[in-house]
Amino acid sequence: MAKPLTDQDKRKQISVRGLAGVENVADLKTNFNRHLHFTLVKDRNVATKRDYYFALANTVRDHLVGRWIRTQQHYYEKDPKRVYYLSLEFYMGRTLQNTMVNLALENACDEATYQLGLDMEELQDIEEDAGLGNGGLGRLAACFLDSMASLGLAAYGYGIRYEFGIFNQKIVNGWQVEEADDWLRYGNPWEKARPEYMRPVHFYGRVEHTADGVKWLDTQVVLALPYDTPVPGYRNNIVNTMRLWSAKAPCDFNLKDFNVGGYIQAVLDRNLAENISRVLYPNDNFFEGKELRLKQEYFVVAATLQDIIRRFKASKFGSTEFVAIQLNDTHPALAIPELMRILVDIEKVSWEKAWDIVVRTCAYTNHTVLPEALERWPVDLFQNLLPRHLEIIYEINRRHLERISKLYPGDNDRLRRMSLIEEVDNRKINMAHMCIVGSHAVNGVARIHSEIIKDTIVLVCVFNLRHTQEYFHSHSQIMNSTMFVVLHKFSFVNGLSWRSQIVLSITEYGCPLCFQAAPGYHTAKMIIKLITSIGDIINNDPVVGDRLKLIFLENYRVTLAEKAIPAADLSEQISTAGTEASGTGNMKFMLNGALTIGTMDGANVEMAEEAGEENLFIFGMRVSDVEALDKKGYDALSYYNHIPELKQAVDQISGGFFSPSQPNLFKDLVNMLMHHDRFKVFADYEDYIKCQEKVSALYKNSKEWTKMVIHNIAGCGKFSSDRTISQYAREIWGMEPSLEKIAAPDDPR
Repeated sequence: MAKPLTDQDKRKQISVRGLAGVENVADLKTNFNRHLHFTLVKDRNVATKRDYYFALANTVRDHLVGRWIRTQQHYYEKDPKRVYYLSLEFYMGRTLQNTMVNLALENACDEATYQLGLDMEELQDIEEDAGLGNGGLGRLAACFLDSMASLGLAAYGYGIRYEFGIFNQKIVNGWQVEEADDWLRYGNPWEKARPEYMRPVHFYGRVEHTADGVKWLDTQVVLALPYDTPVPGYRNNIVNTMRLWSAKAPCDFNLKDFNVGGYIQAVLDRNLAENISRVLYPNDNFFEGKELRLKQEYFVVAATLQDIIRRFKASKFGSTEFVAIQLNDTHPALAIPELMRILVDIEKVSWEKAWDIVVRTCAYTNHTVLPEALERWPVDLFQNLLPRHLEIIYEINRRHLERISKLYPGDNDRLRRMSLIEEVDNRKINMAHMCIVGSHAVNGVARIHSEIIKDTIVLVCVFNLRHTQEYFHSHSQIMNSTMFVVLHKFSFVNGLSWRSQIVLSITEYGCPLCFQAAPGYHTAKMIIKLITSIGDIINNDPVVGDRLKLIFLENYRVTLAEKAIPAADLSEQISTAGTEASGTGNMKFMLNGALTIGTMDGANVEMAEEAGEENLFIFGMRVSDVEALDKKGYDALSYYNHIPELKQAVDQISGGFFSPSQPNLFKDLVNMLMHHDRFKVFADYEDYIKCQEKVSALYKNSKEWTKMVIHNIAGCGKFSSDRTISQYAREIWGMEPSLEKIAAPDDPR
């Protein structure tokens, strides 16, 4: 039960709530109690806070359902072009608050729970994050779905309903320890199972070429069971759908073994099929060529394309021009050969016509140019798991190389570089090449990567400005939001246990103070251990220990980011130029009033253009400098010997200053920096320190610092996912966004 409020607290709450609507509040209270009693079968004597959360979630969901049904009716009647966003990750976070804001219910729900003697913030904190993503890639997908609904696009998100999402990170004695993210343990009030749309997905088997066409035979079947989650637009009564697939074994899965006494084993073997949707692979920018991962990628693609074709055949116009498929990185790349298989083998369309449909339908977003992140699948694995798709990829590649040969006769080196098949010891399929060949549009998440992959440029960002349409139209309104930034910073720091001065420098991806290492990523885990070990020294130092704290924020995810990002003063975006996976968190920090110290990499480039480079702290090499250093040869030892401060820092790490009980603990880390560092960290070190000195000097001048903050906030309007999706719609999908609202369910029109 919430702590009783004083009269002063009540007056403050009333002023914040404004006119919540007496009738609406009464209805919410009635429905809340109805769900508590009839959905959860509890009363106030035995109900827990979690029960109250579920009662509130179901009450809010009631307001979604009518709009959700009406939206689908609207799409059926109008039959607009539909866009299908395929992603192996959707980093949704929590749903309750987002839904209340988008439906304009937040104030009324706050008042209703207050009158019921409950604290809505406490109830919101009970919701589990839907951690179905690792970082920027999954968060981009989530924000894009939100924006597509807000812009009135007939859009669908398709992915996997992982039983276990991104692992929970614990820090024990300075080391990262992973725990399973059992986010579904209490159920999910926002999803609706749709067994009537279950689809079969085939694996293994053999291919037979007959006079009637190609047949894929003797396959192992896994069923894809869809779960739908509503995605509400911002106050326009439009509710789109995110459909996530869960793997189920068919009832007759291996039950032929029953005749030979293998019934128990046959039932146990069902887990092998259902493992496909069991767990999210950690780390979205490090490729692991595991068979289970390839199964996941084909599973979501095969089920989704069947669903798309079912809906397409039921449409009024029946033209392929009314379908757009967006591939979020290479993970759903198999949509290209799978769509070819369906059109050629099943629908009996000629290869030329089928390929034309595929290319005009598919578009591809590249997230990284890092070699360890690019998907290259062994041919042998394809031959075993997806034999028909391997044949199709070979044919796509043959025709592709034929075209290249005509354009560049005799250029065998070009053919080798541009082939979909890499002729290495273990032949591999380059999935990025397949996406580029099979798509009509290709873009990078940051412009610098569009330039690197030398193809069409579409600027992308991922921070979803929920109030873009009516709150951020003018720069003056953006500037007014600075007051909220200050309040967030105070609130976050005030909530920490230390009462002394706290210095935080929070970033995403390879950040120094909050990130999660993939369970098998040894180097990243050692970096976390080094950070926490340095924190032990600083936090317990008799001179500065009560003035300065180094804090590692464990289990960083959407909900924590919502609190931490508005609290930051300085955002460190310090990747070597040309190596950042894309850069998305930097925009969120920019909007929330943190100044950026960083290299000209990722989205920092566009941020500097919008706010003015003088309003960021830019240091280090540019891409051209990195390329020149590569040609010259990077020698870490020369920097180590010529920069005394750097040498001292490295010697302290290698000599056990931060790990006195284990002096050699960080030897391998130092050895990597000295002899195997392809990121060339030492080359940017000296310029970084000089830039930090500028930061420290300016931070003392609060007036000038605030001016820079205002310039950054005023310049961040471009980095809205609403703007990005508008550009995607017009330039890639051939659709026109609409700000028109549809009628609410209770509207007599």
